[in-house]
Amino acid sequence: MAPQPEARIMTDQPILLKTLLTQRHWQTYSTFCKEYDKAAKKVDPSLQGGWPSRAQLHRWLTGELKGLPYSGHCRVLEAMFPGKSARELFSTNAVEVPTPRTQPEPARSAGPDVAACAMPQMADVTAVFSSRSAFSSAYPPSTMFDSAKEINAAGLSLNIICQSYPDHQLRRLLDSGTRIRCLFLDPKGQAIHAREAEERYTDNTLTTLTALNITMLTRLRDRLDTASAQRLELHVYDETIRFNLLIVDRAFCVVQPYLPEARGVDSPTFVIKDNTAAEGLFPIFDQVFRDMWERSKPV
Repeated sequence: MAPQPEARIMTDQPILLKTLLTQRHWQTYSTFCKEYDKAAKKVDPSLQGGWPSRAQLHRWLTGELKGLPYSGHCRVLEAMFPGKSARELFSTNAVEVPTPRTQPEPARSAGPDVAACAMPQMADVTAVFSSRSAFSSAYPPSTMFDSAKEINAAGLSLNIICQSYPDHQLRRLLDSGTRIRCLFLDPKGQAIHAREAEERYTDNTLTTLTALNITMLTRLRDRLDTASAQRLELHVYDETIRFNLLIVDRAFCVVQPYLPEARGVDSPTFVIKDNTAAEGLFPIFDQVFRDMWERSKPV
């Protein structure tokens, strides 16, 4: 099915594809890609891994697409949603699609399984904590890392990885194929001294701790075999510190701003779960990490 040119769709009505993805809980980018590959395998194995980029999917779901996607995409989407043509999937959803009935769940406190906030103004923010310690109580490192395939972290000393998660567990992850990228504030740079002054440290506390954590991971990397060592990447940057970022499997993000004169552990913490079907914050902070990583230098 070749893409046909047509006018740009701009409407307040949702695109049917977005409605169907939300109904099936496939709206996160990582889940969408998995379901896309399942359908591609049935249609044409050569189409596996050909899912759209995050930006492309966003255009698909917001009605910014001109015409239809390439024929390969159309074939896979029609296999994902049997009975719907590609043209129907990219039309506005004038008729409400019924949501499967589910039994109401009992109320529960916020924790690792907290449900996505239903308030549209909250976008993809699923939990907010007043401090890092409050967050850590609800989300212990083991619950975030034990099954992870990719961990990206940027901040100052990255204690959540270096001090709160055992070395042997990090080694197990790396040996099993997990990719870990750690971006530290450079202990030899100017920005870390500016942050020490702001937090009123006079004994190089942050510089010493950060250098120690880098050394710990460097020693761990030196003990790994070549393949595992390549999966542990350590970089430093020398810029004004704004956020502590933790992104797991490109779907779960923890964001903590650095406040004036306040220690990092005392700052509020936000939990974000990727929801490509919504106007969310996940792509913003994912891009922040990528941009910082590109400007950084390896250790």
